[in-house]
Amino acid sequence: MSFDPNLLHNNGHTGFANGTGVGMRETGVVEKLLTSYGFIQCSERQARLFFHCSQYNGNLQELKIGDDVEFEVSLDRRTGKPIAVKLVKIKPEVLPEERISGQVVSAIPSHLDGKSAPGQVPTGSVCYERNGEVFYLTYTPDDVDGNSHLETGDKVSFYMDTNKHTGAVSARNIVLVKKNQARYQGVVCATKEAFGFIERGDVVKEIFFHYSEFKGDLEALQAGDDVEFTIKERNGKEVATDVRLLPQGTVIFEDISIEHFEGTVTKVIPKVPSKNQNDPLPGRITAKINVNEKDLLFGEKDTKSKVTLLEGDHVRFNISTDRRDKLERATNIDILPDTFLFTKESREMDMLSAQRNHAVRIKKLPKGTVSFHTQSEQRFFGVVEKEAMAPSANKTPSPTKAKEGKEAEDGVIAYEDCGVKLTLLYHVKDLDSGMLPQQGDKVEFSISEVKRTGQQSAVSIKIMNRTVNSKRLIGFIATLKDNFGFIETANHDQEIFFHYSEVCGDVDNMELGDTVEYTMSKGKGNKVSAEKVTKVAPGKEGSEDVSVNVFVGKVIRPLRSVDPSQTEYQGLIEYCEDGKSVNICRMSLCLTWLFFTWSTPLLSTGSTKAQTYPFGIVSMANKADCLQKSEMVKFQLCTVTQTGQKMACNVVPQRRALVECVKDQFGFITYEVGESKKLFFHVKEVQDGLELQTGDEVEFSVIFNQRTGKCSACNVRRVSEGQKQVATPRPDRLVNRLKSITLDDASAPRLVIVRQPRGPDNSKGFSVERKPRQPGVVD
Repeated sequence: MSFDPNLLHNNGHTGFANGTGVGMRETGVVEKLLTSYGFIQCSERQARLFFHCSQYNGNLQELKIGDDVEFEVSLDRRTGKPIAVKLVKIKPEVLPEERISGQVVSAIPSHLDGKSAPGQVPTGSVCYERNGEVFYLTYTPDDVDGNSHLETGDKVSFYMDTNKHTGAVSARNIVLVKKNQARYQGVVCATKEAFGFIERGDVVKEIFFHYSEFKGDLEALQAGDDVEFTIKERNGKEVATDVRLLPQGTVIFEDISIEHFEGTVTKVIPKVPSKNQNDPLPGRITAKINVNEKDLLFGEKDTKSKVTLLEGDHVRFNISTDRRDKLERATNIDILPDTFLFTKESREMDMLSAQRNHAVRIKKLPKGTVSFHTQSEQRFFGVVEKEAMAPSANKTPSPTKAKEGKEAEDGVIAYEDCGVKLTLLYHVKDLDSGMLPQQGDKVEFSISEVKRTGQQSAVSIKIMNRTVNSKRLIGFIATLKDNFGFIETANHDQEIFFHYSEVCGDVDNMELGDTVEYTMSKGKGNKVSAEKVTKVAPGKEGSEDVSVNVFVGKVIRPLRSVDPSQTEYQGLIEYCEDGKSVNICRMSLCLTWLFFTWSTPLLSTGSTKAQTYPFGIVSMANKADCLQKSEMVKFQLCTVTQTGQKMACNVVPQRRALVECVKDQFGFITYEVGESKKLFFHVKEVQDGLELQTGDEVEFSVIFNQRTGKCSACNVRRVSEGQKQVATPRPDRLVNRLKSITLDDASAPRLVIVRQPRGPDNSKGFSVERKPRQPGVVD
């Protein structure tokens, strides 16, 4: 292409439509450069101008694409289009640049490094920090100095470069400062006293590490944990450093197939490995996979059911492929049921026991499949000739008690079968109920026979009726201590001592008021105690005639369990008649009930002597409640079947007192129990989840703690709320004084700042704007 400079003209115009006048100089960047012409991208406006190389003032060999040039705009006479003329290369102003330190965030992929894909240039990114903020810049392979290959995490230094056309900022002249150490992953496979080993996730190899290189809680490190680490060489050997924990499941060594395969065991794992055997996968399985016969390895951990594998066994398995070396092995190996048909093995059923015979190929059966006994469906009747003794249930024997726990003894039952008199042994565990049969009792039972020995015994024993001369007595648990207790007799007038070693059954299942059966015996010093204590269900012995009327009374004597100093076991309640035996302030509590009791023939209104009624542990509505002397109660009357005596029953205390104080999770009630003037309670004992305040009136029960020997309140119920504390108002003189003060009042009190306050971050002053306060106004 030829160009004639004489063709340039301005056609008499003084300017162009875009506002650029003739003779004015513009700047731009060489966008395209060919042999004799090129194109310039204007910097001040969106325009692309043609230029001829003859218009360049300088050495054309030094002009390159991207160079900044200055030029004038003229018109091509032939085409009438604007073109650039009188080109001059602008020398860039050399300014001192700051080299910035940063880090590679995203490296250019190795397969693209130095190569330009069609239509795009591969880029990476680096970052640097300024004033606590992180900035990111892009870079291309041409921006890296030297032949350095950058990777993510490498420390680098660079200059910042701004594209004049787009304004985009990028990094150039990047120099590698420090190569980032590669991080590897693995699983801790062994831990010793001061060091351990890691199975690497990249190669089939173990690597040593010292505990000083572990960054974290060493107590939490254990075999099987996933970790990452750096490899360094020390004394010519590779060791793991900077070891850190990874989330469980991060490191995966193998991929297990979903599909199941079947094969035959050709080589088993030796029971006793030889000294020269280092193969961790000594077993072999032959299987047909994709029409081809294939031998697969397996080890001890690959069997699913832990069954002993033998050569020729037909098995089912999955294939595991190691990601590191692509080694395939059989895993989740399970023996197929048809194996025993081919091997002709005999199967036996038994329970695991310590025997000399060696059992192999053990298969777990459902519980109850194996039975050592056979039990007759027919029921037999017999008479107890010898009583069975239960083993001692004494968990904490008394150090002063000479007799230790007794061993279990078998009992004997005599019966007739087809006119022949026979005897059978029986055990306490074979009784249908917790009640022990006595000598002479008639019982019903079944016969159990041991399969291996043929020995017979009586089971499922049920007592039909007691003998007339039975010495078994009925009583009620009155007190439970650490290793002994007391039983209230059936007449409710005495208590009998018993030791936990004499209890037939679990002592922990016994509670106050439970009905028990026992036998009387005399020990050293003719002291009476109970033996063969057995818990029984409440029967007719515990049922007594209870009146419908409800009375009000006062406790004049508590039970001996509450006051051990008294000689009598029973407590006494005095009936409140005509208000003579109670305080006047309590009269209102009795009036309602006296309306009913005046018409009751049991209580004589003409008697001047106050009537009293005994009560025992079974008389209490709440057996754990400790009735104190002088407490007001409500009760009913019942008749003791054995003696015909009237006694109190369904006794409910009428306690009311004020809350003295509440402290977080506990509090105290103003109530006298023994020598203490106040009663402890826990907030969990407050009913309906209410929050008690000082001065509230409450009702409650008193229980005795056998371990600490102290009483506390339970079942606390608020009856009425106490008076709320009202905040005392400000005095009028102070309010009037505040209202009269103004900010301009010189006589008003002033605050002088002696020292400016400092915040937690050592900053001065207040962070919240202070607002002027109006005098006399309370926020």
